[in-house]
Amino acid sequence: MEPILEIKVSFHPDAETELNNAIEYYEDCQAGLGYDFSLEVYSSIQRIKAFPNAWPILEDQIHRCLIRRFPFGLLYFIDNDEIIIVAIMNLRREPQYWKNRLK
Repeated sequence: MEPILEIKVSFHPDAETELNNAIEYYEDCQAGLGYDFSLEVYSSIQRIKAFPNAWPILEDQIHRCLIRRFPFGLLYFIDNDEIIIVAIMNLRREPQYWKNRLK
C-alpha cells in the first residue's frame, strides 16, 4: 500500500491576520468562543484537504468552503499539491475585498 501524500496548506499573510483577528474578536465576545472558532476553521481545512474540489468555485479557481457555526468562509485555490488559503472571509462584509491578493 502506498503512503498517502500530505497536502500542504499555506495562508496568504492577510488571511492569517484575518484568522487571528476573528479568534480575538470571538474570544472578546465570550470566553472560549475564539477557541471554538479556531476549531471550526481547523475542521474546515481538514475537509478541504480530504476533498479539495468539493466546494463551489466563486471565480477563476477560487473555491469557498463555509465555516460551520460562524458567518465566515475559507477562500482557497489549489496549486499543484498545495492548498493556498487566500482569505478567511466574513460573509457579512464586502465580498470582493480579497481579489487584490491574487496578484
